[in-house]
Amino acid sequence: MTDQDVQLLLADLALIIVLARLLGAAARKIGQPPVLGEIVAGILLGPTIWGGRITAALFPHPLLPPLTALADLGLVLFMFVVGYEVDLGLIKGRERVAASVAVGSMLAPLVLGAGLGAWLVHRHHPHNPVTFVLFFGTAMSITAFPVLARILTDRSLHRTRIGGLALASASADDVLAWTLLAAVVAIAGSGSNQLRLLLAPVYAAAIIWLVRPLVRRLADSYQRQGRLTPNVLAAILTLLLLSSWATDWMGVKFIFGAFIFGVVMPRDVLALREETLERLEQVSVLVLLPVFFVVAGLSVNLSGLGLAGLAELGTIMLVAVAGKFGGAYYGARLTGVRPRQAGALAALMNTRGLTELVILTVGLQLHILDKALYSLMVVMAVVTTAMAGPLLRVIYPEQIMQRDIAEADRAMLTDGAAHRVVVVIDDPETAGPLVDVAVRVAASRPRSEVVLSHLVPHRQAGRLEVGAGVGGELLVMTQTMRKLHDLSVRAAERAVICVVQARFSDDVTEELPGFVAAAQPQTIVLGVASGQAAAGRKTLIDRLGSGGTVQIVLVVRPLPPSPSAIVAHWVRGRDADAAVQVGAQLAVPDGLDLVLTPADRSTNSRAADLTRRGLAATAGTAPRGAIVVAPASAVALPQADAITWLDAALDWPGHDGGAARDDSQVHLLVVAGTHEASDDIDQWVAALDRRIDRESSPQESRSP
Repeated sequence: MTDQDVQLLLADLALIIVLARLLGAAARKIGQPPVLGEIVAGILLGPTIWGGRITAALFPHPLLPPLTALADLGLVLFMFVVGYEVDLGLIKGRERVAASVAVGSMLAPLVLGAGLGAWLVHRHHPHNPVTFVLFFGTAMSITAFPVLARILTDRSLHRTRIGGLALASASADDVLAWTLLAAVVAIAGSGSNQLRLLLAPVYAAAIIWLVRPLVRRLADSYQRQGRLTPNVLAAILTLLLLSSWATDWMGVKFIFGAFIFGVVMPRDVLALREETLERLEQVSVLVLLPVFFVVAGLSVNLSGLGLAGLAELGTIMLVAVAGKFGGAYYGARLTGVRPRQAGALAALMNTRGLTELVILTVGLQLHILDKALYSLMVVMAVVTTAMAGPLLRVIYPEQIMQRDIAEADRAMLTDGAAHRVVVVIDDPETAGPLVDVAVRVAASRPRSEVVLSHLVPHRQAGRLEVGAGVGGELLVMTQTMRKLHDLSVRAAERAVICVVQARFSDDVTEELPGFVAAAQPQTIVLGVASGQAAAGRKTLIDRLGSGGTVQIVLVVRPLPPSPSAIVAHWVRGRDADAAVQVGAQLAVPDGLDLVLTPADRSTNSRAADLTRRGLAATAGTAPRGAIVVAPASAVALPQADAITWLDAALDWPGHDGGAARDDSQVHLLVVAGTHEASDDIDQWVAALDRRIDRESSPQESRSP
């Protein structure tokens, strides 16, 4: 390259960056994914608008090799991110619907696309008709997971059942599509490399047995260092480039090596993933991918499109939309998804975006597609991506979406539960003590249910968007659900039914009361919190507890592992009666003694009253190692509202679980609720399951 070429290259890069950012921002303003504007920017710099002269002046032949090299590097990074964001854990619990939608949205466009390819063979005369037909069908069946995920998060649809199904289906679709495309590309591009393809099993073995353990060690090194060191990042980039080189050398194109390396990256170290992508995106999103769009756009020329070309474009659009939309729709309907929701799912699966552009570029490079057909297919990719958002708003309007969110919250619950205990979880890592309390309370009654409720804060992606821009959040949700299900094991040990409710929230403080209320609980178990979590807690108590409708149990400190007895502080008042009731619920499942304190005339009378009704209780002092329950009025004035006593609880002795505490300090604080009817002794004593023998374990004596 001459000095003049270098100068023009630098000017071209500046122009590409500015135009990509401007049109990307414009696309976002009209409700479209930014990547759509960047693709259009690449087309605008091609010969379609300005003709061959201006394009040749801006991008002369000597500049094409360096621009193509930069574009290929951008593709390597993009495919690495796509592979890194594929999380088959999203399919867990949705296997049937996800498989049906994925197969339907793959098979229908594959068959229709192959049929269209057979018709186009006689019009475009490809070198290898069979490869052309297979490639055309595969190109029609692609779904752009990154763009789909971005549409979901922009409309908060990732919080709905349909959003979860779309992500699960797109993940399965991605794996199927890239596998099929790899086979087609191997057939088309092997040529003299057929013997090298035989080394594919060796490559797969190396990825599984050598590369995967190595990147696991890199993740461990990251955790020890607490940051992404240059050495760790350099090692990741080296392995990425070597994987891309290996697949390209075998004749299967470098994009597959990048994708596979992304798939084998460890997903349990979220910070490593986010920091790695953030570093890569600084250059790839701003420079490399826009260069790819321009290189792709240089081959798009619609200026000479005549009636025959318009007819082909119309046919391509018809097959693309009918195949993808129809296949996904009927795949969803076969598994019982309602028509409107199936239509929303189909509209999302019809999105193609950048992923389609990558595939079409591969087809052009391998001479499967000529430039005329390539141009028409690029238009199809742009139009199907642009139509997804508006079509979704028509099929699945905001009010329907909000209704489905509420329905999804209720659908997880067990019908006919006599007693539902909701655990409000801020952090699954520290929620064990709360779940223990809820399970003990629920185990005291037949047909009880524990609900683990957790809102995951939806944080707008701080990094740029080379991929989904929501992949980190999806990984957080997957890991969160895994942790919540681990917590539910505590309920299974006592044969108590336990369900998990978790979704993203843009405003946890505002949405938490409605989320919890949808479960229709009789008892809510909370932990002491601070900061934003405390604000959400106060809002919840103010809306659900202050009116006296729901019984609230605040866990001030963890329960002792092997309690000697249950102690209930009692003074006159509804909260004190509720504290005694919760104490009885804790005592019955494990056959523990119920002790009322302080020992005076009132507690002696109360204990005798409970004993006459069939619940053994005594008045006395708190024995060592007992679980201590107190009314909320013990830490605030009797007339104080729920917010006041929650603030006071932060200063209650023993809330931090410190070792230097005596056995009279409280574990649980209780606010009465009318759902529990704590003032009706006969009612709640009769509800207790006292069939459990004190000599036997709860699990042996209860059935789910």
